[in-house]
Amino acid sequence: MMTLEDLAATIADRKAAAPDSSWTAKLLSKGPEKCAEKFGEEAIEAIIAAVKNDRENLTNEAADVLYHLLVMLAARDVPLSDVMAELARRQGTSGIAEKAARP
Repeated sequence: MMTLEDLAATIADRKAAAPDSSWTAKLLSKGPEKCAEKFGEEAIEAIIAAVKNDRENLTNEAADVLYHLLVMLAARDVPLSDVMAELARRQGTSGIAEKAARP
């Protein structure tokens, strides 16, 4: 089974590839703003599927959201390990307390 780390590594490899060689390389070549836009589109599609209680489509759209999130992070040179470290830092902290501690 592919992990998010595997997918992030594949995306990182494609970052240096020619845009006509893969969808990931093509999307990354359009810049971080386009990657963010695509992530937003996929997130909205996932929200619609959730609201409609369309389990199959939500599963598909959630996969798209995760992929496009990783592409967006790669476009801004934010490694998945940094995101995972932030999640680990927050573990065991109430979401309410964590939000209250933000500046």
